[in-house]
Amino acid sequence: MAMITNANGAYNVTVGNTNGKSASQAAYVKYGYGQVEPNHLSAQRTAQIYAQLPAKGDIDVLENGQFVKYNYADGVVDFAGEGEWMLVYNEVKVYRDRDTDADFAMVKTNYTGKVYNALGAAMPTDSQMVPRVFKTNIGDIMTTNTINEETLEVGDTLVPGAKGILEAAGESPTGMVWQVVKVYTLGDGQPGVKIMRIQ
Repeated sequence: MAMITNANGAYNVTVGNTNGKSASQAAYVKYGYGQVEPNHLSAQRTAQIYAQLPAKGDIDVLENGQFVKYNYADGVVDFAGEGEWMLVYNEVKVYRDRDTDADFAMVKTNYTGKVYNALGAAMPTDSQMVPRVFKTNIGDIMTTNTINEETLEVGDTLVPGAKGILEAAGESPTGMVWQVVKVYTLGDGQPGVKIMRIQ
């Protein structure tokens, strides 16, 4: 990959469909979309991987490393259901030699789903994509940059925000909590953090 990091930390990327610009909803991403490196995700062993519900029609983009609620009651993946937060971790699909993992996100306009199961259930209104999501458990470890903070340090705690992107936990968080255990870089040179689920 042709990439230059200048003295002030800016990234000049000369390849990829995002043209070296951040297309992410997350502040920690320098260019492209959020990424995940699955260091130790228990779902890969327990088979707690789901791809049975379509994304709600008002969701236009789902990035790897984002979290969603698996809302079986309403038959959709959304950000407000009663279900547990699940990790979005879709298979990266890039079709040009110049594209990298950072150039992939599930973007609604790139999908044309009409049915989402073997019984031919119709997709909900304005929905076209069915994301793959992982249940996470305490002790799971992954590396990501899909975080809505500018800077991070070892020991920082994170929780999913309103759009499922990890953000600072604040005092006495409830529900799912992740802790930064290492600050380093992703394979493409962008800043990334290794995080472990602690609650």
